[in-house]
Amino acid sequence: MRRLFKIEQDYKAIVIGGSAGSFQVISKLLSQLPSDFELPIIMCLHRLRHVRNGFVEALNIKSSIPIQEPTDKEPVRKGKFYLSPANYHLSIELGNTFALTTEDLMNNSRPSIDILLQTGAYAYRNKLIGILLSGANRDGAQGMKMINERGGLTIVQDPKDCLIDTMPVSALNITDIDHVLNVQDIIDFLLSVDKYIKTKS
Repeated sequence: MRRLFKIEQDYKAIVIGGSAGSFQVISKLLSQLPSDFELPIIMCLHRLRHVRNGFVEALNIKSSIPIQEPTDKEPVRKGKFYLSPANYHLSIELGNTFALTTEDLMNNSRPSIDILLQTGAYAYRNKLIGILLSGANRDGAQGMKMINERGGLTIVQDPKDCLIDTMPVSALNITDIDHVLNVQDIIDFLLSVDKYIKTKS
């Protein structure tokens, strides 16, 4: 049975981070979101840096909205699903555009979940939803902390529901997380947000 959440805030974007064990979660999430989903979803998933093909195509099989890897200075558009390109850090700029960089690895990763979440928090403040999924390192914990500090809403996958719980546990250890949810409840939360936004427009 679908869980209903009470949504009382207009949001502008959703950022999602994940690593080991998150591909199946993202696939399930994408398969259940409608083709007219209102908000942009911007994902940073740890992936092999030098393998350019196959990853996006595999996700697109599940998704009702085509997933794209944004280019530098491309505007963030509502109703679009984005994925950080392999071997690039993806940032969100104040002008609601993307930036791609090849700075040093952060948390042994490029793309870095922390960079996406932190820049998203700076750009969207309390209009941002941050979601951190299964993963084997601490990337994303500082980003979730910054989203919380700037008034955004934070969700981590329930550690008991994760293939590898290091990522959500690391976030829970350093900041107050609004919701600790299993995969289906995360999906139901996003569907509730989408329904709220559509009733307001």
